[in-house]
Amino acid sequence: MVNLNQKLKRVELKSFEIENEIIFKYFDSIPSKDRENKLFKALYIGVLALMEDRLSAFLAKTSNELGTELESLKMIFDMNKELFYKSSVKGNLAEEEVAQFLNDYFASRKLGDQAFLTGNTIGNLPRNKTGDIICEIEGAKDLRIVIECKFDKSIAMGDIASKDVFSRRNDTVWSQLIESQANRNSEVAIIVLDRALVSNSILNEIENVGYIPSIGFVAIIDSQRGDYTNLSIAYMLCRDIAINSEKTSLNKDILGMIVSRIIKDINEVRTIKSLVQANIDNNKNILKQLEKSMQLMEFNQEYLREFLKTGNISKESLLKFYYADDVKDKFNLIEKEINDNF
Repeated sequence: MVNLNQKLKRVELKSFEIENEIIFKYFDSIPSKDRENKLFKALYIGVLALMEDRLSAFLAKTSNELGTELESLKMIFDMNKELFYKSSVKGNLAEEEVAQFLNDYFASRKLGDQAFLTGNTIGNLPRNKTGDIICEIEGAKDLRIVIECKFDKSIAMGDIASKDVFSRRNDTVWSQLIESQANRNSEVAIIVLDRALVSNSILNEIENVGYIPSIGFVAIIDSQRGDYTNLSIAYMLCRDIAINSEKTSLNKDILGMIVSRIIKDINEVRTIKSLVQANIDNNKNILKQLEKSMQLMEFNQEYLREFLKTGNISKESLLKFYYADDVKDKFNLIEKEINDNF
């Protein structure tokens, strides 16, 4: 039933049937158009669960020190990240997470907007499924923003000024934005790229949020850290344009100038935030190092007092002095307090 294609690094499944009441009831409750995506997701989550269970058994045999726990968490995080980015279903998972974030964001901002996954449905263009998410502004079906998620390192900007029309046709940021709007009949488009899976050529042009006049917006998120801030910024700019473009005839040159200035300021704020965060992290490390030194000084003083009183230290005390476990245990608590309170 299961074959591994070593050349393409794929798991190939032959057609199969499962007789299981729980699984049947779950898929019976899901619309037919969503069942394939849910099956991929179930396989992905199942593999993660199996691998983490194996890691848990390994960790149960190791010591329970903070360093070991942090290392194990890092291993699990790296494993999840590797499986996600090498998985053929990462696109489906990304779309679901983006749609969920947007709906949560709308609810928190008390907006009447709603995000819908288009799934495998074809849009206005023949045999074309471009445009992963449709956002209806305040429930208006004729006032929409389309979002395309592209977690692909090979995608380029595709600026029309540098495009070679005779070269092989590939998806680009420009083409996906234009295609999404045409296919889903929307006012404005956003393309969402993941920081870990975006080419350096795009990162050199767009650090967080980008605007291509008359084409659309680019939002670079960090899905593994759960940071979708840039998407919310791009969406609110899109929303303003979509609402106001219905009422007035916009001068695209002036619009481009204003939006470019807004994005420039946003990028500067994000840079400042990164510097502040780095400063906080540095201060945390300084505090931890100070606490380590203070704890060691107090610990060493205790043993010095014992030695000065008797002129000697027992073998048991010398062993405790050598390992200094008491210091490690106290520092673990202090380190947690520093991390929690900053």
